[in-house]
Amino acid sequence: MGESGRCGLKIVDPRSAARPWYSRWASDYLNDARDVKMVGVMMESALVAGFGVALWFSSLPLAFVAPAYWGLLAFWILDRFTLMLHCTSHRQLFKSRYRLLNRLIPWFLGPFFGHTPNTYFAHHLGMHHREENLADDLSSTIRFRRDRLDHWLAYYLRFMLFGLFELGRYFSRRKQFKMLSRILVGEGLYWSALLAAAFVHPTRTLAVFVVPLLAIRTLMMIGNWGQHAFVCPEHPEDPYRASITCINTRYNRRCFNDGYHILHHLQPRCHWTEHPAEFERGLAEYGKHDAIVFDGLDFFQVWLLLMLRRWDALAERFVQLPGAPPRSPAQVVALLKERVTPIPARGLASLVATS
Repeated sequence: MGESGRCGLKIVDPRSAARPWYSRWASDYLNDARDVKMVGVMMESALVAGFGVALWFSSLPLAFVAPAYWGLLAFWILDRFTLMLHCTSHRQLFKSRYRLLNRLIPWFLGPFFGHTPNTYFAHHLGMHHREENLADDLSSTIRFRRDRLDHWLAYYLRFMLFGLFELGRYFSRRKQFKMLSRILVGEGLYWSALLAAAFVHPTRTLAVFVVPLLAIRTLMMIGNWGQHAFVCPEHPEDPYRASITCINTRYNRRCFNDGYHILHHLQPRCHWTEHPAEFERGLAEYGKHDAIVFDGLDFFQVWLLLMLRRWDALAERFVQLPGAPPRSPAQVVALLKERVTPIPARGLASLVATS
């Protein structure tokens, strides 16, 4: 791939990548031909889902086959499927005349990768982007100290045990009954089908459906924590200072440039292929807002380093942005520590009211 640089940052140009063999026929069905790569991810996901179906119906010993299947999910497709779901939640993949094909990802493929129909869309677009990690965001990180494992565990267990009920209550209180009905239908059909499958083959249902469900929800809570780990206590409402950006990572190359999370909150409908160039164009603004950018780390690595309190490793990957105050390694560590401190609800309310 071609690369351009500015201020020492490598910017990948996705247009220079070779187009896949299926692009000629697949592009005609798509709203945006740049999303043709997702057709390939869909085909790979369908293949993995086929393995899951075969595993559920087979009599092969689970002790040997299930770990191989989980490895296939973890190292081949799970991350790419989830970020494909993310992109297609923001921008419909198929043209309106083929709109039924847009059901394939969330409804027919999603359950094999731990995603219940409609709930990701409702949580991410209907709630998270509306609330922007502030007090009413059900996945908000600001009440917690983001470098403590016990705080993350409390955050994670709340989501796993009560997240769906809180999401339903969120839409009910805001009288968003259409969104509420979407999650009730999606979750109701999913859990009914899962219970029926478990009645026939309980252990195989656990291996094919429940383990991916637990895995992806855990990974999403790790990822969201990393994305919103460093929040400026004085300006938690500022997207530049409530999210982070991760550049030059394998994760970005695999997962549709998801590391540009600040940009995603600034321009949620910005196409994933445009993220590197948009980031480069906006560098001065990132520096003006004193945004946090890491070079060579993804959100999961950021989370791990925070849990280990490896401030030196985080500071080593910290990008000195043009327009931001120059900082020594010790000053970078001080900034990072300041931005992981909890923001009390009362103080947050006054900050947002005066912003």
